Amino acid sequence: MSAHASSAASTTTPYKLAIGAIGVVFGDIGTSPLYAFREALHAVTEPGQMVARESVLGILSLILWSMFLIVTCKYVLLLMRIDNKGEGGTLALMALARRVFYRNTIAFLYLGIFGAALFFADSMITPAISVLSAVEGLKTVTPAFDNFIIPITIGILLGLFSFQSRGTATVSRIFGPAMLVWFSTLAILGLMHINDDLQIFYAFSPFYGLKFLAENGMVSMLTLGAVFLAVTGAEALYADLGHFGRTPIQGAWLWFVFPALTLNYLGQGAMILAHPELAGNPFFSLAPEEFKLPLVLLSTCATVIASQAVITGAFSIARQAVNLGLMPRMRIAHTSAETSGQIYMPQINYMLMIGAILLVLTFQSSSALAATYGISVSGALLVDAIMAFFVLWQLMDWKWWKTALIMGPFILIDLSFVGTNMLKFFTGGWVPVAFAFIVVTLMVTWVRGSFIIERRSSKRDPRLQKFLADYSTRWPDVKRVAGSALFMASNPETVPPSLIQNLNHNHVMHERNIILSVQISSEPFVTAEQQAEIHVLNDDFTQVILRFGFKDDINVRQALITLSQSGNNDTLFDWRHMSIFVSRRSLRPSDRYGLPLWLDSIYVLMHRNANDPTDYYRLPVGRVIEIGRQVYI
Repeated sequence: MSAHASSAASTTTPYKLAIGAIGVVFGDIGTSPLYAFREALHAVTEPGQMVARESVLGILSLILWSMFLIVTCKYVLLLMRIDNKGEGGTLALMALARRVFYRNTIAFLYLGIFGAALFFADSMITPAISVLSAVEGLKTVTPAFDNFIIPITIGILLGLFSFQSRGTATVSRIFGPAMLVWFSTLAILGLMHINDDLQIFYAFSPFYGLKFLAENGMVSMLTLGAVFLAVTGAEALYADLGHFGRTPIQGAWLWFVFPALTLNYLGQGAMILAHPELAGNPFFSLAPEEFKLPLVLLSTCATVIASQAVITGAFSIARQAVNLGLMPRMRIAHTSAETSGQIYMPQINYMLMIGAILLVLTFQSSSALAATYGISVSGALLVDAIMAFFVLWQLMDWKWWKTALIMGPFILIDLSFVGTNMLKFFTGGWVPVAFAFIVVTLMVTWVRGSFIIERRSSKRDPRLQKFLADYSTRWPDVKRVAGSALFMASNPETVPPSLIQNLNHNHVMHERNIILSVQISSEPFVTAEQQAEIHVLNDDFTQVILRFGFKDDINVRQALITLSQSGNNDTLFDWRHMSIFVSRRSLRPSDRYGLPLWLDSIYVLMHRNANDPTDYYRLPVGRVIEIGRQVYI
């Protein structure tokens, strides 16, 4: 576990961490009973027909075994043992894979980009389908609510996304207890109906699921895509590894969440075996009439919590992507003074809000939205499985045949789910594919464009050692001024353009000059001892290299203050007498340096809208001087 996670865990009991995990980690998969079994029944039943008994047992068998194989075996028992200094998730796994499998590292970069893009698509779809499916429960109370389903759903989504800027630290404290009530309700509702038909326990046998697949041809493939909805949210178990730790997540799933979900699905199945006419909305049919409205309200609360967890995860993934250089700098607002993970990113928030509302307005029902859901999640699970294969093989020194024997079946299962979900491409599945394609295009353009810029800069900018050898003769008439100057350098081996331009145009040099480079590690967190590296180059120049993990809060000002207080550098970073010089590039598109002109234009647009480096690095605003130059890309 990471130092950050360990420190949090050291002051929190495993029991409290498990409750917190129930509130955050399992929200998405915990709301799947609202629609997963219903959509699978609809896929195999023609309108006006009663669902066949064998279909109920076959579908339920597939759901139970999917949860067991994908969630329990693949994620809870296997992938959660593969951590990057205690952190999990697609980008953490990508960084780990690129570090241990040094060949073809660009392939893992693109896999990580694709996985992140699919996660953003999932973060847009989850609030839409979860909230809409809960609000649709009002139809079971009275048909009079039919015309209000969409407006109520949009109102809840607007409130949910508008609340993000206020921070979620306070409301997050109720997530665990609220989801405890939700999962307990799922279990109780299921137990109330298992006696409707005890033959439902046959569903524990994989024979019924395999028989259903063998006998129903193409229909079984469409049904399998709906069955997959029962395991959406599995990737959250791995992504939140650093927040709660392996043991609390594993314990919460194995001893509480998995049994509650199993009981609820068994109850829905037994009820449909006894009353096939209730297949239209089996979840809400579990409750007696007088409890349906409270169940709708509780379901809405659970779906808001599930949506909140996904939105918070999108903020976290976006920050990691920015720190890893996969996306341009974005504004990051810290909504909690105690927890660095509590952040708000307005650009991501508005993107998800607009996307979720457009989905609700376009598809109008959770059944129609279900077609958009599976592709993004199944693709993300497949990306995790592929990268995990190489990490197990290289990092854990498994034999390739052992790795293939363990991971091969999971990759085949994920491929089958991707294939069955792609059958719904033209009925809505194109939405996450198109969205992911746009995000991948933007991220790849940013990575390639940044590489071209840095490569050209490294060739054009003078080498630091050469500059130190001849700067006094090259600028003999430079005027010395009191105080300190800090020059931000993207490459520690070259001279910052702001330093050269300051000498050429202002003809001044400060008494003390610091060349500062910020580097992002492939590890999620960097310890205080590893963060700073200081090199005294000569009497005039000192080089400082600050290292941050890709999940660290990048605060250069605080890091330098901490460095000053550590011992003998108390005058080196005196902010009262320091000027900070930042190079700002003004880009012009050109088709001469590697990218097509239309991609150059996209890169230039992203660069112009990137967050100001002063804000991103959290520098003292009153001390920053920006010096610009034009660069063609």
